[in-house]
Order: sequence, then C-alpha cells, then structure tokens
Amino acid sequence: MADSATLSRVSRRLIPFLFLLYVAAYLDRINVGFAQLQMKSALGFSDTVYGFGAGIFFIGYFLFEVPSNLVLARIGARVWIARIMITWGLVSGAMVFVETPTGFYTLRFLLGAAEAGFFPGVVYYLGLWFPARERAAAVSGFMTATAIAGVVGAPLSAWLFTFDGVHGVAGWQWIFLAEAVPSVVLGVAVLFHLPDRPDAAKWLSGAERAVLAETMRAEAEAIAKEHRVDLRGALMHPIVWRLCLLYFTLIVGFYSISFWSPQIIQSLGSLDRVQTALVSAIPYVCAAIAMVFAGAHSDRTGERRLHVAIAALVGAIGMIATAVLREPVFGVIALSVAAVGIWSAVPVFWSLPTTFLSGTAAAGAIALINSFGNLGGFVGPYVIGRVHDMTDSYAASLLVIAGSLLGSVVLALSMRHTPAVAPHRHRAQ
Repeated sequence: MADSATLSRVSRRLIPFLFLLYVAAYLDRINVGFAQLQMKSALGFSDTVYGFGAGIFFIGYFLFEVPSNLVLARIGARVWIARIMITWGLVSGAMVFVETPTGFYTLRFLLGAAEAGFFPGVVYYLGLWFPARERAAAVSGFMTATAIAGVVGAPLSAWLFTFDGVHGVAGWQWIFLAEAVPSVVLGVAVLFHLPDRPDAAKWLSGAERAVLAETMRAEAEAIAKEHRVDLRGALMHPIVWRLCLLYFTLIVGFYSISFWSPQIIQSLGSLDRVQTALVSAIPYVCAAIAMVFAGAHSDRTGERRLHVAIAALVGAIGMIATAVLREPVFGVIALSVAAVGIWSAVPVFWSLPTTFLSGTAAAGAIALINSFGNLGGFVGPYVIGRVHDMTDSYAASLLVIAGSLLGSVVLALSMRHTPAVAPHRHRAQ
C-alpha cells in the first residue's frame, strides 16, 4: 500500500502542473464571456447569436470526446495532452479573425473539437496515480482551476480591454490573442514534465515507484474482478448513463455562470465593462474555496451522493435568489452562492465513475459522461441568450437553470447502487 508520504509527493508534483494546464484550458474556453462585453456590440451579435456560439463549443466537444480519450489511454497522457493543448491554443488565438456569426460558430466548434479529451483524460490519468479514497481531493485540487481561471480571467480581461485600439487591435481581440499564448507554451512543457504512469516517475525512488504502481494495479484488478465491466459494458452500463444525465443537469448551471455571469452582473447595476469584469471574479473566488473543502470532506467521510445532492441544492437556491434579487450587492452574493454549490458538486461527482470502472472501460465511460454531460454547456448558455432576447430579462432563464439543478438533486439522491468508498484515514509515514 502506497504511504501518505509518496502520495503527497505525487500530489505536489502533478496537481499544481495539471491545475496550471486547466487554468489555461478553461480560460480559453470562457474568455468569450468577457470578450463579448465589447465583441457583441462591435460585431452586431444578438444574445441568441452569442449564446449559440458560446454553446456550440460543446457540440464539437461531444463528437470528439470519447475517441480522444481512448487515444489517450492507448498512447499515454504526455503526448496526447500536449497535442490537445497546442491545437486548442492555436484555435483560440484565431478568434481574433471573427467577423460574422458563421465564423464565430465555426471557431467555437473547432475549439471544442480541439479540447475534447483533456478533462476526462486528466480524470482518467489521476485514476492511475491516486487510490479511490484519495481521488475526490485530487480531482478537486485540479478542478479549482475552473474557478481560478475566472478569478484570473476577470482582472486580466479588464486589463486587456485597456489596450483597445493599440496597433489597430480591439480590446476583445487582445483577450483572445494574449490568453491563447500560455496554452501553446504549456503544451510544449507537457512533453518534458508529465510521466505517463507511476513506474515512469523518475522523481520517485525505485521503491516508491514499485509500491505505488503495485497499489494502483491491485486496485484496478480488484475493481475489474468485482464488477467485470469491459469497454462495451461500460458504455451501456445503466449507472454510467444515469451519471451522464446527472452531469448534464449540473453542467447546465456550470456554464450558464461561466458564459453569462459578466452580463448578469452588468444587468444588476451601471458598471462599465472593466468594472464588470473585475466584479465577475467574486463568484469564482468563493467557488474555488468551497470546492476544495467539499472534495476533502467527501474523502474524509467516504460519502459522495449526499455531497453532490446538497451542493446542487445550494446551487439551485443561489440561482433562484439571483433571479429575484435586483439589488446589485445581494445579486452578486446570490450568484456567488450558486457558484459555490455548483463548483462544489462537480469534483465530488467525478470520484464516482472510477469506484466501479477501471482501465479502458473507465477511460471510455469517463469520456462518455463528460461529452454527454457537457451538452448541458450548449443548452444552458443558449437558453439564457434566447430567453433574454425574448423577455429582455435574465430572471426567467435563471429559474430554468435552477430547475435543472433541482433535477441534479433528485438524480444524485437516486444513485443508491454506486459503490461506496472507504473513508480516508491518515496513515503512519
């Protein structure tokens, strides 16, 4: 059994680097939410056009997710994650050339196709390094990047707006251009920093590599022996499809905040685009703190289902409050509560698939869940844009999103047959 010192060393080596990769990835995914504060009016896009373009990312993501993750499982994370990052950085940078809705839709679709496989690939990759009892904390540490990207992206976008017109480049174009560069640079760094498996980690001693590799091999064999699920069985498994639906309902809320929070905040008061971008960091700061505590508490207790359900309920309450509160300070607080709930649910959710799947079956199922669930990232943003164009208000669409999160609560509580995980206990070093 791998001891806590070895797992701590693995965590210190891998989690900060993977976190940095996901910050770059998520920033390239959601920077359109900040850019549109100027881009929409500059190009004459309606809210419906913006919502459709923001969401069509997930159609490309959906189509290429499972094949991408199966390739990663076959050739290794190092080469495939590097490929993903470099291509998505190039596509994201090409957003500076958008002039028409068609061009916007095309590049957002291609960005989704380029990034497909990154997140489920990392979840699968962490399953090769961390035993099940440690996994929620590892995933939540990695996934705080989605919140930190918002924290970083808000002031960074505000600052880049001040370059509006420099060298004939608009502020929204500077956002896409500047924020694409780190993805390409980090993609190259992956080739030199990321070992594929524990037995290739030269920064561990020979004994540590052997014990960790044996621990993970024994756990994978135990899961395979107990559940006997191959790739085809995993893709048809009823629990996997229930997880797909649960993730879909969570992601409807997740990307509604990611793509629309700047506009929702701007609608609460008379902030300019720089001030709006800065205030938009507040929900992400709250979410980053909450999700770390949620993942650690879930590992400590060994409980997953109620953690997801309670967090989703908090998210729904926050969305309802955002819809009905029009005073700016209370509106931002309500949106922050929604973000806390949604972001706390997601990393705990991702500890569920690897409790009963391993190997290629786990890789394929994780990709299926992520790709199907991320269709919610198309539905949520599009619904908000469409309903806002029809009603000139965000209230009705936010209540729809709250309804989706209440569906998450019901689905999480229904997950009674998902295997339990032994609670985490500190071991002597």
